[in-house]
Amino acid sequence: MELYLDSADLKEIEEAFKLGFLNGLTTTPTFMHRGGITDVDGLILKLAKIVPVLQIEALGNSAEEVVAEAKRQLNLGLDPKKTVFKIPVSLEGVRACYLLRKDNLLVNVHLVYTLQQAYMAMQAGATYVCPLVGRLQDQGHDALELVNQCVNAVETYGYDTKVMFSSVRHAEHVRNAITLGVHTITAPWKVLKALTENNFTTLGTQQFIEHTRLLTTKVKDVIKPTNPIVSADLSVTDALVKMTEYGFGSVAVVNSTGTVIGIFTDGDLRRNLQENGREVLAKPLSSFTYKAPISIESTAILNDASDIFKKTKVDTILVTDNGKPVGMLDIQDLKED
Repeated sequence: MELYLDSADLKEIEEAFKLGFLNGLTTTPTFMHRGGITDVDGLILKLAKIVPVLQIEALGNSAEEVVAEAKRQLNLGLDPKKTVFKIPVSLEGVRACYLLRKDNLLVNVHLVYTLQQAYMAMQAGATYVCPLVGRLQDQGHDALELVNQCVNAVETYGYDTKVMFSSVRHAEHVRNAITLGVHTITAPWKVLKALTENNFTTLGTQQFIEHTRLLTTKVKDVIKPTNPIVSADLSVTDALVKMTEYGFGSVAVVNSTGTVIGIFTDGDLRRNLQENGREVLAKPLSSFTYKAPISIESTAILNDASDIFKKTKVDTILVTDNGKPVGMLDIQDLKED
């Protein structure tokens, strides 16, 4: 099935065709009017250089006027093999289609709302016949049944016409088009962008990225450059100042030889304030009893750190390099920014 973009917005057209696999572009005077386009011919020539196939309007009150307009546009420098002329269905429109097709020019008979209209376009040799599904549904009609009838007519009678599903409003319309077996669909960029979106896919992708990071990234690659170390002879108040300067909720307490004797956290402060009152603020850090610090080597992978966080229920792990403290790993550091 061919996939076309339906737009006149140059910026989104350029973005969409970076995908590489779109078959072409359909556009309308209405799109151009909304976009404030004043040089229609200039835009058409610019678009023809960007897209594989360009479908543009050829309008007139008679078949001769439509044919003349199509040939005028070709004379601008358009490639007849890559240009499809869109003609609203009518008796003069299908006659113009027949005349253009005799010259081997490509034609899309559009604004189709009934099977009878589609039949006349097919009989006239239309390259495409284009039911407007969204507009029909807005009026309360069974547009999908019309599309189904058009596809069946092509298959039953062997017409060399492609049914184009147009006036696409949402991703469900694309699913409808696929299940109905149409030959072509043209959709706006906002719908095309949504076709690969799914919450389960997003969650699964995020999980794969997270697990890959845990298995391939080392602790030393994510810790902050600051090494939050304080001397054991500092008071609790001074230690709090250092915590603030370092931007951590904990500090590694070291003795005079630089050996880590424990980790002092803001949680430790709160507990001691509740138990001993404000006097604790003047005490040196050496006056407290510490458990052996939970640590990890800087060359370990994040997955090892994740296991430690899960087992110990702590929020911060001391990071060492051959036993020497070089930083702190916060549980939030496991997540990408």
